[in-house]
Amino acid sequence: MALPGSSFCYNVNANCMPCSSSNCFKSLGCLLPPLPIPKPCTVVLAKASGGNKTRFFLGQCLSKLPNGRPPPFEQNLRMLPSMPFQAKRDDIEGNLSAESIISDEQTLQRDLQTAIEEENYAEAAKIRDDLRVLHEDSKASVLAANSRFYDAFRRGDLATMQNLWAKGDDVCCVHPAANGISGYDFVMESWEIVWMNYEFPLEIELKNVCVHVKGDFGYVTCMEFVKTTKGNNWGAQFVTNVFERINGQWHICIHHASQADI
Repeated sequence: MALPGSSFCYNVNANCMPCSSSNCFKSLGCLLPPLPIPKPCTVVLAKASGGNKTRFFLGQCLSKLPNGRPPPFEQNLRMLPSMPFQAKRDDIEGNLSAESIISDEQTLQRDLQTAIEEENYAEAAKIRDDLRVLHEDSKASVLAANSRFYDAFRRGDLATMQNLWAKGDDVCCVHPAANGISGYDFVMESWEIVWMNYEFPLEIELKNVCVHVKGDFGYVTCMEFVKTTKGNNWGAQFVTNVFERINGQWHICIHHASQADI
């Protein structure tokens, strides 16, 4: 599934969860061998602080844009749930509301079109810079949702997993070496079956993490290297997690994990 839009990639070792692997899949779920146990993670996300209008985007502190204009954001913040990983310098405390981001993006797109029609190319270049920074904040929000997903997976937290998934018949989960499962209730039952074979907490190493965002959809891809509790071998999986922004919150709607030969 390809979504157009801005993106960035980086390598990271994460205190996150493995995607499941299965020997047989019956009905709703798969029966998995026991999985690994983890390593620490350092992820750089965005932080917004309302008092002095200082913002951090992917580790960079911005009181104004490189072109001298103020960031195109309102002081409209919402708190993120606590996350188990360490953020660079400070833990994540909040980010812009989805409604504010959408409104700002639409306004900037209109301003950009007007500047181009008026052949005001200097102004158009400034607006493009503003849009680029706005996109970075959306990507940080998708990464935060992805981290919450993996933390629930790592801890075997079914209640949190249930809240993270979008509700509907069109959500889909593909565990390694298994057919796809569609529908919220069936997907949740599959996680229960998968977790029957695990000892928690689990560990996993993530590499080549990439995030892409366009509008109300975003997806994260990465390589997972999972070490089981009974053995020294690492299992490799390529993972795609697709997120949808619903009522201002990012929810996972597709999880696809495929075994990879490295």
